[in-house]
Amino acid sequence: MAKNKQQNKRQPQTPAANTALPAPVGKFSNPLRLAAILAAVSFLLYANTLGHDYTLDDAIVITDNMFTQKGISGIPGLFQYDTFYGFFKEEGKAALVAGGRYRPLTPAMFAVEVQLFGLKPFAGHLFNVLWYMLTVVVLFALLRQLFLFKTNADRAGFIAFVAALIFAAHPIHTEVVANIKGRDEIIALLGSLAAVWCALKAHEQPSGALRWHLLGGVSFFLALLSKENAITFLAVLPLTFYYFTNAKGSSIAKLTVPVVAATVLFLAIRFSIVPPPGKPPMELMNNPFLKYSDRGYYVQFSYGEQLATIIYTLGEYLRLLVYPHPLTHDYYPRHVEIMNWEKWQVSVSMLLHIGLAVYAVIGLLKKELVSYGILFYLLTLSIVSNLFFPVGTNMAERLIFMPSAGFALAVAVLLDRAHTRWGATPALSLLAGVIFLFGLQTILRNPVWKDNLTLFTTDIAVSKNSAKLCNAVGGELYVQSTKEKNETKRMEMLNEAVQHLENAVRIHPQYKNAYLLLGNCYNNLKVYEKSIASYKMALLIDPVYKEATDNLGITYREAGLYYGETEKNPRKALEFIEKAYETRPDEYETLRLLGVAYGSMGNIEKAIEFFAKALAQKPEDAMANYNLGISYQYGGNAEQAALYMAKAEKIEPGIVQKMSRTPK
Repeated sequence: MAKNKQQNKRQPQTPAANTALPAPVGKFSNPLRLAAILAAVSFLLYANTLGHDYTLDDAIVITDNMFTQKGISGIPGLFQYDTFYGFFKEEGKAALVAGGRYRPLTPAMFAVEVQLFGLKPFAGHLFNVLWYMLTVVVLFALLRQLFLFKTNADRAGFIAFVAALIFAAHPIHTEVVANIKGRDEIIALLGSLAAVWCALKAHEQPSGALRWHLLGGVSFFLALLSKENAITFLAVLPLTFYYFTNAKGSSIAKLTVPVVAATVLFLAIRFSIVPPPGKPPMELMNNPFLKYSDRGYYVQFSYGEQLATIIYTLGEYLRLLVYPHPLTHDYYPRHVEIMNWEKWQVSVSMLLHIGLAVYAVIGLLKKELVSYGILFYLLTLSIVSNLFFPVGTNMAERLIFMPSAGFALAVAVLLDRAHTRWGATPALSLLAGVIFLFGLQTILRNPVWKDNLTLFTTDIAVSKNSAKLCNAVGGELYVQSTKEKNETKRMEMLNEAVQHLENAVRIHPQYKNAYLLLGNCYNNLKVYEKSIASYKMALLIDPVYKEATDNLGITYREAGLYYGETEKNPRKALEFIEKAYETRPDEYETLRLLGVAYGSMGNIEKAIEFFAKALAQKPEDAMANYNLGISYQYGGNAEQAALYMAKAEKIEPGIVQKMSRTPK
């Protein structure tokens, strides 16, 4: 028994020929020094994000989340509801994307930060960078421990350091680190790696195995609470022990028990709060596998179209790992077009993945280490690939964060072999060149995440066919235009916003939010007919769209005011204000304008009717009393006129004299 335990412990072994590692490369045996270098590199690469604002989905989990904004007192709510509830503030929004979302851990972390620092983006960005640093260091430490089963400390340190360095510098991670919301990806990977580390310690230290099992289970449970894709480590963990240790199947099964138990607990909690996956929604922004039919509604892709599009995106992931340019935060329809099997990109991607799968299976039998990196990549990518269930978008750079660790490991092993064949100088020069280019692109990409306006207006050049990004650019330009004091610049921003929003509805003809924003822009441009038409389109798509109903009423009212005061066209003004009254019958300003319109047209009886209704909304308003009083005066009712004039004077002394001097 003692002999078997000793065999399970870390020691240099003589691997099979196909997994043989070359001789030591020197000076990679000090893990603390290597970890310190990795931590410093990770921090420096993302130091230029610390001054950034909140961006993108930070609103959902931080700035507009009613639970997060409460600080620590809001944490119970974060664990009680689906992730969207605190943002939308109503139940049922989990159905926006298939399967819903239950990721309470990182919003709870944000709530603690809000409690300690307030709504300060600096704190969120700083902690993102620190957690990323820790993840890189843990990845290095875990890989080093694993490779000690295969070779000496120097060689193990070299491979682990190279893999962690490639991972740290890869530009595809900028979305995860530079966007505070991306912490869910970081913590999910960190907790998963920690779970493997704890299982490894339990394997090496049987006498203290229970402690390590408990720590591993807790780590994995926290990873799952951060993001569901951690569940793929149910396969990665036993695969890791198969490749790197001599543990038998029964021992590997025991080491997997803590993560299985954590998964069962997580799923029990999750499905008690968020419903299990159902049919994908028929909204393009939450289901990319829809196409607009000639009959004016969306239908599902054919099976061939859907599979071809997925295979294409898998090829794009590989391309971005090797050549990460150009980068964008938005891969929504139709940035990724509807693909078919006649497209050469689909065929190339299919051949590449068949090749990777065949290589991985052959390598699995031989425990070849590049094949381990490939299997790590494919397993962790599987859950977000859209192959087994939809994730709500075609693809995203954040979704490749966890799988990229497998890519980095495979490249590190290949560089290690290159050192044997070419010598140290060519291999290390190649590594230095890759790290320099990756690091430079990371540093240059980070400023794009400064704020929403910068992010959206930059990435639209890449994702010009994304309806979601066209909508986002238009919406942000509209918001910024409301803050712009220079009238010329404000008009330019509104006109540019209209162009993007028109593109959004061209790509996605049933995009109700884009129509809403178009209505807002046209309203501010005083193109009221187009504003009204846009709101009506939004309501045609969603008859109970409250924002569109409210804004339509406001636009009718403002159009009436414009045609009455600026265009001096009381009949057209009255036409619009009457429509405003239909949608907003209790709004004071609409009632007041109706009184003015009818009065200007000589219909004193109607003017009195609507001024009286306006006064009922604001009985203590001096102007409301004056308007009714002057109407009675024009109508020949001196007694009622005097009554309301007196009340107006009591509320605001001098108003009658002031209004008598006002040009009519």
